[in-house]
Amino acid sequence: MPTRQRATLILASLVLLAGVSFGFALTAGSFKVSCADVLAALLGGDGGGSEIVLQLRLPRAIAGFACGGLLALAGALMQVLLRNPLADPYVLGISGGAGVGAMFAIMIGLPLLGIDGLAFVGALGAMFVVFGLAHGDGSWTQTRLLLTGVIVAAGCGALVALMLAIAEEHKLRGMLFWLMGDLGQSAQWWPALLTLGVALGLAMPFARELNLLSRGMMQAQALGVAVDRLRYAIYLLASLATAASVTTAGSIGFVGLVVPHLVRLATGNDQRLLLPASVLAGGSLLVLADTLARTLIAPQQLPVGVLTALIGVPVFLFLLSRQPK
Repeated sequence: MPTRQRATLILASLVLLAGVSFGFALTAGSFKVSCADVLAALLGGDGGGSEIVLQLRLPRAIAGFACGGLLALAGALMQVLLRNPLADPYVLGISGGAGVGAMFAIMIGLPLLGIDGLAFVGALGAMFVVFGLAHGDGSWTQTRLLLTGVIVAAGCGALVALMLAIAEEHKLRGMLFWLMGDLGQSAQWWPALLTLGVALGLAMPFARELNLLSRGMMQAQALGVAVDRLRYAIYLLASLATAASVTTAGSIGFVGLVVPHLVRLATGNDQRLLLPASVLAGGSLLVLADTLARTLIAPQQLPVGVLTALIGVPVFLFLLSRQPK
């Protein structure tokens, strides 16, 4: 089968998977809504459950798709930047910085908008700290960036643990849910979706250069790629994508690690296909995981990060066992 036809088939299959995940998200729950009522609600009718569909489930599903797509896109970019197929978007400490901001906002009693604002400020702060420390005198390597990110993440984790220890007891549940990932409070879905569109739109024109960079820095430079400028752009895009996702849904692990690697196994390493395919697959996975999180023990809800970890840990161990010795 020609490459173009194969790429079209893969993307069409993933679009279908995204549609199925949305259909599942809009119909399933403690109050079940039929497919006919969902369609009527989407078309502006007043069928049974239209308020539940339009005001609760649809915004949550869109937010979940956007956050999953952002994490998968950030993971794919990080794996190119660090030239490691097991790299994770949280490896740069962005999630830790957002966690510090969010935990502080919850601890002092700020409203949801204040929590989101401080989480994003914390994520950007961690991004600039990691970049500044790793950049140093102007020469930074993948190893230096990775180690700096791990150290900053560890420091942020210590601050989060300190705030959990001194926080009032009635605030602990909300803080823990945020740390484990929770789409229940994500009414503002449009910033994440807008960020996803902008990030993917900015990354796609550099797909050819990313293909060359994945083969090695020296080879990319020999073929005319402005490697330093490209690496800065990848770092910035991956960091902003992670920050937007963490601000919207809290810390959700393993989506950015597992999805790009699985997509790479199915599609190959061509970034022109890998990036949009990762976005579709990551978004669909998070929508399905969030739907399960709110239906498995309904009416109680699980943090979606728990389910993604339960899925991601065995998959990660399987992928790790397949790596060359």
